[in-house]
Amino acid sequence: MRTGVWLVGARGSVATTSIVGGLALRAGLAGPTGCVTELPELRGPALPAFADLVFGGHDLATTPLCKRAEALADAGVIPWRLVAALRDELGVVDQELRPAPVGETQAERAAAVVRDLTSFRERHELDRVVVVNVSATEPAPLPHPGHADPAALRAALDGPDEVLPVSSLYAYAAVLAGCPYVDFTPSTGLRLPALAALAEEARLPYAGHDGKTGETLVKSVLAPMFAMRNLDVRSWSGVNLLGGGDGATLADPAANAAKVQSKQRVLGETLGYVPQGGTRIEYVEDLGDFKTAWDLITFSGFLGTGMRMEFTWHGCDSALAAPLVLDLARLTAAAHAAGQVGPLADLGFFFKDPLGSPTHSLGEQWARLTAFTRHLHDGRDGVHDNVG
Repeated sequence: MRTGVWLVGARGSVATTSIVGGLALRAGLAGPTGCVTELPELRGPALPAFADLVFGGHDLATTPLCKRAEALADAGVIPWRLVAALRDELGVVDQELRPAPVGETQAERAAAVVRDLTSFRERHELDRVVVVNVSATEPAPLPHPGHADPAALRAALDGPDEVLPVSSLYAYAAVLAGCPYVDFTPSTGLRLPALAALAEEARLPYAGHDGKTGETLVKSVLAPMFAMRNLDVRSWSGVNLLGGGDGATLADPAANAAKVQSKQRVLGETLGYVPQGGTRIEYVEDLGDFKTAWDLITFSGFLGTGMRMEFTWHGCDSALAAPLVLDLARLTAAAHAAGQVGPLADLGFFFKDPLGSPTHSLGEQWARLTAFTRHLHDGRDGVHDNVG
């Protein structure tokens, strides 16, 4: 199943690492460490092979892809030997990366994206193209009547106003082009009623939001543990120190607020109450593409005895995120091939703020993901509540 992976933010760190990783896997130069779709529980014939993935995308930046890969190798994110071995292949992918579309109206810019997606699909004779947003986090948008109604949205996009945030404009264009959509960021993306209705009308699946790669991943393991042991979590405070482009973006208070809201949902929805405390994100330029999270949890047990737990997570954001981007592209492509429509709640395992998922517990999300994938491999219908 030849599958296009169209990355919004294609020259960023996560996208570049995903492309280098995908090419390295195809060439047999690297193993699939970090790719959960290669675990025995998920591997199978419904998923496109790594060799079937063809990369393209949009980006505001124009830095050659090979230069971006070299910079990531200098930073210790990816091995230099892969950049050297894949230089020609990276040059080929670079030819498939397009500048951000221009136009007087958002309707014109959406039409330009549709043309790029359609041309990419036809040029490479792809069975389908999955659009994956890995661009910078946006602030939450101001409300607009067009967000709720497809007809009002279409009319408004022809006007001079910026009706949709950029992530949602790409989601809109993906739907128009008949492409499944994945949002790996906390941005709005397809989370607007009008866009959800259009995706339903086009019989398309979509997934999101905000890839779970660090502190929230640990939270989704620990919070169910406290709940299952009936321990009273009294406070949970965290500090996240980020470098790189994501950290720089999150220095903006509005984008920071969107990210913090996404990270905090796991506690309230898992514990059934919100303990005292919060999450603070700070930009530390010197960390580059790496991040550190420190969390302090206080809790009480039998007879009210107070206790505490601390953990520190040191991670490389792009190396943690890239294999999940490849996983999501493969799973969403398989879901589209199987006729799935609407939010893919069973992919909640991958996200901080999962669409439609009834649980934030990593163990429960894993059980749903394995069942979902097993049914895809079996070719059975009726796996998902929103199957079309």
